[in-house]
Amino acid sequence: MERELTLELVRVTEAAALACARWMGRGDKQKADQLAVDAMRAAFDTVQIDGIVVIGEGEMDEAPMLYIGERVGAGGDPVDVAVDPLEGTNLVAKGLPGAIAVVAVAPRGCLLHAPDMYMEKIAVGPQAAGCIDITASVTANLRWVARAKNKDVSDLTVVILDRERHRKIIQECREAGARIKLISDGDVAPAVAACIEDTGVDMLLGIGGAPEGVLAAAALKCLGGDMQARLRPETEEELARMQAMGIKDPDQVLLLDDLCKGDDVIFAATGITDGDLLRGVRYFGQGRMARTHSVVMRSRTGTVRFIEATHRLERKPHFARVE
Repeated sequence: MERELTLELVRVTEAAALACARWMGRGDKQKADQLAVDAMRAAFDTVQIDGIVVIGEGEMDEAPMLYIGERVGAGGDPVDVAVDPLEGTNLVAKGLPGAIAVVAVAPRGCLLHAPDMYMEKIAVGPQAAGCIDITASVTANLRWVARAKNKDVSDLTVVILDRERHRKIIQECREAGARIKLISDGDVAPAVAACIEDTGVDMLLGIGGAPEGVLAAAALKCLGGDMQARLRPETEEELARMQAMGIKDPDQVLLLDDLCKGDDVIFAATGITDGDLLRGVRYFGQGRMARTHSVVMRSRTGTVRFIEATHRLERKPHFARVE
């Protein structure tokens, strides 16, 4: 894939972030998500790829745009495309931190076509790569990661989705002495943050969406991190979909290379609301200008770029006169 593609993908995530950021805190997650989807889909028309969406907004009969199997791009290298135009719809609707727009691209056949079901995940940064085992206890993993990072377990910060299903691992983390950051939604950004030293995140644990797991894996492949996962089907239909993928055993451990193959992966994300990894969209100049904060990375070169961009907005805002 051409090096110039990295910046083209940033423009795609910037478009999605700018389109939905004005809806932060307005309580309408569907509207925010639709604006992000529309903007991202339009932006793909300018990108020189022959892309097939493998992680997207749903099946063809569920999503009008960016559905699984949709072709995107203006023509070029044949690639798999994974997208989440608004990762954290509830976060935007409630004005909470951590919402991002995300894209990952890899050569055709390199991204796991993960069905929309739950996935158990453990993710760490480069220092702890090779030191995790999803089949072992939470306590054992905390000790291994702490040793690899030359820290005490009490120095570790673990991000976990605040869900009832995580009660046991939260309790085990606390008993082991680790610090915990509970989040309400969106586990892609914390997985990426675990790979970047000054975010303060050491580890992601818990069960979240399988599509988000593939997106996170793409970023970790670029950053030299590590991830293990297991699909967690809840219905017979989900079990059948998993088995159709060739995964017969629900307890089969998926390694990073199972989730994201190859050595030429590109990952891009733009902040929508402030988070550990990225700052959210800022408006200024009487609402006519906006500033975005993005990250883009490529596994082949190991380059990671944080990009701050200023955008002149097309529409002038309407200001009602106050009598």
